[in-house]
Amino acid sequence: MNKALIAAAIAVVGFNSAAIAEGLTIGVSWSNFQEERWKIDEAAMKAAIEANGDTYISSDAQNSAAKQLTDVEALITQGANALIILSVDKDAVGPAIDMAANEGIPVVGYDRLIEDDRAFYLTFDNKGVGRIIAESVTAAQPEGNFAIIKGDQGDPNAAFLLEGMMEVIGDDVAAGTIKIVGESFTDGWKPDNAQKNMEQILTAANNEVDAVLAENDGMAGGVIAALAAQGMVIPVGGQDGDLAALNRVARGTQTVSVWKDSRALGAAAGNIAAALAAGTAMDAIEGAVKWSGGANGVEMNAIFLDPTPITADTLNLVIDAGHISKEQACEGAMDTVAACK
Repeated sequence: MNKALIAAAIAVVGFNSAAIAEGLTIGVSWSNFQEERWKIDEAAMKAAIEANGDTYISSDAQNSAAKQLTDVEALITQGANALIILSVDKDAVGPAIDMAANEGIPVVGYDRLIEDDRAFYLTFDNKGVGRIIAESVTAAQPEGNFAIIKGDQGDPNAAFLLEGMMEVIGDDVAAGTIKIVGESFTDGWKPDNAQKNMEQILTAANNEVDAVLAENDGMAGGVIAALAAQGMVIPVGGQDGDLAALNRVARGTQTVSVWKDSRALGAAAGNIAAALAAGTAMDAIEGAVKWSGGANGVEMNAIFLDPTPITADTLNLVIDAGHISKEQACEGAMDTVAACK
């Protein structure tokens, strides 16, 4: 991550060097590293933390809610002055917040909602992501039989994404122009589970599926594998800007990948955590808004970054930003993709 990007991320949340004390330890509890994007987030977060003169320590919960609690306890024992938590499970993470609060350690709920007013919520506009996925897919396929491949049932983002999708297609579903022929949660957001879910939907629908709304790129890959086994190419949406997904967009097997520049999110998290550890109140973080859109209506301090839809027409945006090389994006791509010419 370059200095310009770190500076841009600092600007997003309105920090200057005086607001950030050096010599702090920022502990990060990751849910897992099975997904490509968390490695990108981590690199940006670590770079921003170290650029502030602070120390990065981390743990990987390996998708275990129980392990995440012991991980957080270990990070506190190692001297973390602030915690960034990408939660495995929205309900099971509660004791971790209690542990941090008891020690006076501020918490940033990273990307996934921890619905607790003691945590600062930093994410992209996930409902907006769901809207963009549905808008892009319905632009390509405005009616017919749709499948929805949702994320893990324990992750609030799965519900936010679905809400955004339904804001776009709800009226058409009610009118009967779009029919939902299959809808399933996907344990752990795992691509192989998504592939199995899609296979079951195709079997039940006798392959009569016209489009798929998948809630992330990894699962979109599983969906596309299931479709390919049946010789099918239909509009499929996803999110995260995974490199493989961006190449699928160029090849024409995936309609959209909603890019959430996780480099900016990771850098912002490192800076917010440092400011909170130095004593800045959550509601004094510049750019913070009051938000109460969770299932329990808890009012929280939050920052939402804007996502970017990447289609064949906008593939140049991720190439120009250095997120992916032209060679990676365009391998085997169609001649009609302007960014690949």
